[in-house]
Amino acid sequence: MFTGIIQTIGGVADIQSVGGDQKFLIEAPGLDFTSVGVGDSIAVNGVCLTAVELTGQGFWADVSTETLSCTTLGELRLNSRVNLEKSLTPQTALGGHLVSGHVDGVGSITSIEKDARSVRFTIAAPHDLAKFIAIKGSICIDGTSLTVNDVQDNSFTINIIPHTYTNTLFSDYYEGGFVNLEVDVIARYVERIGQISTNFGRILGIRTNRRELCTIFARTLHELCTNSVRILHEFCANFARISTNFVRILHESCTN
Repeated sequence: MFTGIIQTIGGVADIQSVGGDQKFLIEAPGLDFTSVGVGDSIAVNGVCLTAVELTGQGFWADVSTETLSCTTLGELRLNSRVNLEKSLTPQTALGGHLVSGHVDGVGSITSIEKDARSVRFTIAAPHDLAKFIAIKGSICIDGTSLTVNDVQDNSFTINIIPHTYTNTLFSDYYEGGFVNLEVDVIARYVERIGQISTNFGRILGIRTNRRELCTIFARTLHELCTNSVRILHEFCANFARISTNFVRILHESCTN
């Protein structure tokens, strides 16, 4: 897991083809490798890669054909700049949001506009991802945790402050370029819960919309939990009463 807070910008120092896949050598003088070991995960432009070899100021990573075809890593060339973030630890400050490093799709930059000291980017997402993108929600772009400002159909807008613009790849972007997108994992779970609720309602023959089904499902679960607590409380009370009577009878028997 990652936080979406870019730690440094690295560069592609070498690319090798190995058995149909590729190996990337990523040089990152600005990244602290003292706590990194072989097998650790590092996010490269938002893609979780495994460091298979360390070089002092960089690392080698294997990149499969699947990753090359489903992300923008297939477009990387020698000297391409990349966003980098080491995987989080229990001591890591969660400054952005929880990011898995599993890219959901590739978006295209349709507009770049100045907005006072910030820069406004409009990005078109794949249509199947649009339902997961909401105003004021989180989204990860090339590994950078950002807040969505506006949504129109499958396009969304973000504002990049000067610090983020300077310390990430946003200063390299251009209209027509492509970026890796990872939607908020919570949005995916909410969608899944909605699907389960819909199927649950269909099985019971309930004709209602997804929101109502979620409400029914939650209310039913709450009632089950409440009743379970009530039943347990009654059992404990009855057991205590029986135990008290048993002790009294036993005491009277011994006395007599």
